[in-house]
Amino acid sequence: MSEHRHSAIEFNDVTMAYEDRVILDEVSFVVNPGETKIVMGGSGTGKSTILKLVLGLIKPQEGRILIDGDDVTHMSESELTEVRRKIGMVFQDGALFDSLSVYENVGFRLFEQGVPEREIEETVRRMLRFVNLEHTMYMRPSELSGGMRRRVGIARALVGSPKLILFDEPTAGLDPPTARTILEQAMKLRDLEGVSSIFVTHRIDDIKLLSSSFATITEGGEVEFRSEQGNLCLINTRFIMLKEGKVIFSGTDEELWKSDDTYIKDFFKVS
Repeated sequence: MSEHRHSAIEFNDVTMAYEDRVILDEVSFVVNPGETKIVMGGSGTGKSTILKLVLGLIKPQEGRILIDGDDVTHMSESELTEVRRKIGMVFQDGALFDSLSVYENVGFRLFEQGVPEREIEETVRRMLRFVNLEHTMYMRPSELSGGMRRRVGIARALVGSPKLILFDEPTAGLDPPTARTILEQAMKLRDLEGVSSIFVTHRIDDIKLLSSSFATITEGGEVEFRSEQGNLCLINTRFIMLKEGKVIFSGTDEELWKSDDTYIKDFFKVS
């Protein structure tokens, strides 16, 4: 018998309102193990609210939220702390502590847990190597470019080997080559590490690259990024589009581009 695998994330009819303003209106979706769910929509459509709900920072008025099979909807703060250990969070601006070195930023969670220094150093080096920034280990965040700060943010999110990563508009305000580097890190996690993720974005370039390219290892052991070029559908990447708190689209990139929905067509015109 094969072992049953839980969904990484499951939202069942989740409703979230602030006073009389409904942010999410009976939202349901599933993120499967190893899948990237790209969440799109204009500003104020509830994208960031979804991330806060996953982290348990806010609670829904109605509905249920499951993380790795556990119902987190009414969990206490101490129970949520355990759940959060399974989750890595990549913020829009990197959200680094300016007073700490890159090494101290990436290892922050481990220092707090009292992990031996030698172990922390090994882990931090490995995470920085993953984002090609090992040479920045003893630099300050102020010495890094915006794109480097975000890659350090990814390295920090990877500490503890989470199987779920939340990306909150990680390419916003970056030039195309730097944004591409961030997206390639997300693809490496998805395709080579089997990490599940929610990727919040409004940038059409992000959407196109994440749904058409994948990371693979060459015979020489190098990471290579290839384009699907229409000969395979990336089964580990799916989309949802939010409008006025409701999911108006859920499916593959091919279905997305073929959609006749006026809101979706207009969204891609202005993105």
